[in-house]
Amino acid sequence: MDLYFSRILTGTTLGFHIFFATLGVGIPVLISLAEALGIRKRDPEYLLLAKRWAKGFVILVAVGVVTGTTIGLQINLLWPNFMKLAGEVISLPFMLEGFAFFLEAIFLGIYLYTWGRFKNPWIHWSFSLPVIIGSSMSAALITTVNAFMNAPAGFKLVDGKITDIDPVAAILNPATPSKVFHVLSSAYFMTACALAALTACYLLLRNRKLTYYKKALHLTMGVALIGGLLTAIAGDVSAKYMAAYNPEKLAAAEALFDTERGAPLLIGGLVDAENQTVTYKIELPNVLSFLSFGDFNAEVRGLNAFPKELQPPVVIHYMFQVMVASGVYGITISLLYLFARWRRWQLTYSKLLLWAIFLLGPFAIVGMELGWIFTEIGRKPWIIYGVMRLEDAVTSMTGIKTYFLSFLCLYFFIGLTTFFILARFFRRRPVEQDPYYLEIHEGRDPR
Repeated sequence: MDLYFSRILTGTTLGFHIFFATLGVGIPVLISLAEALGIRKRDPEYLLLAKRWAKGFVILVAVGVVTGTTIGLQINLLWPNFMKLAGEVISLPFMLEGFAFFLEAIFLGIYLYTWGRFKNPWIHWSFSLPVIIGSSMSAALITTVNAFMNAPAGFKLVDGKITDIDPVAAILNPATPSKVFHVLSSAYFMTACALAALTACYLLLRNRKLTYYKKALHLTMGVALIGGLLTAIAGDVSAKYMAAYNPEKLAAAEALFDTERGAPLLIGGLVDAENQTVTYKIELPNVLSFLSFGDFNAEVRGLNAFPKELQPPVVIHYMFQVMVASGVYGITISLLYLFARWRRWQLTYSKLLLWAIFLLGPFAIVGMELGWIFTEIGRKPWIIYGVMRLEDAVTSMTGIKTYFLSFLCLYFFIGLTTFFILARFFRRRPVEQDPYYLEIHEGRDPR
């Protein structure tokens, strides 16, 4: 029972933190793009967009830092045996991540407090680049730890003792390229989708046709399309990695029970694990073999090729399907919007398309969260693949259920407070009442 609540407490904390951490990676990119467009086009509304996003970003960074600190404490408390091994081998990324965060925090402060202080606006814009580098590097470095858990490297385990430690090899393990690529691309994609959904909500519910919102929608949908395409490529790279290094995880994700040549790719499907059947699915013949190995007739190992105790739960098939569906939906909607805008169709700002864009936000967030759950549950029963099982890593401390309920209430309070503060800030100072916006439309240069 303590193992169960240790897992669910850690998962809840990670799920809560990852939402804010993902926005913390993607928003700086959009802020920088908005300001660059404003400077290049001499368009103050893009500059206003960057300025307002930056103010909201500060609040999200604060929440992300607090929840990130909580994760570090919880891992040490709940998984001491894991930290004993990982602390010796893969501690370097944690230290480097601290430097990356310092870089981000220092230049974020400089960026916020130097608006309009330079005759050359590109100098101020340049301060956004270290923020992007710091936030992306922070995410990449922490992701290498997760990659290590999936593909441990950089050490030898002899009679239960760790020897020949190489921290660089641990960071550059086989899972790192695909993991880092996937995390960064999906962060940009999810953030763009979330901000596009928020913009569509303003256009729909408040019935405003301000050019400010149209520019925000155009920018976010453009980034969503690029991020979605990059995420699709990253997903293909990840699938090939799983086929080579974690074949049982791939088999569970695709609900493939028997080893097959020319294995089909399943779309949807209701899985009956006991009878090893999948109903109500669409099969694309030979496609799984091709996506896994680049060969339509390649052999893909099924779950039955592995011992029962080492098989991941087949429930991850549903998580995998939703994750992929959210990416396909995002790419489709963003492509449709951009094409309609290019062709100047009336559909561009129609209620139908705006509602589709609004739904894109929650769909992308759910897809991102389920993607992480899929990654972690798909490694079961291992906490470090092939080296340490979950039951061997968990604490012997009791009463974890009480801690879980306490943190659940805390996260609910933090989430509600964050939403209230952001909503209150932007509701009390809508775009039309922003001093910067008023200066723009009075014909004065707000810079």
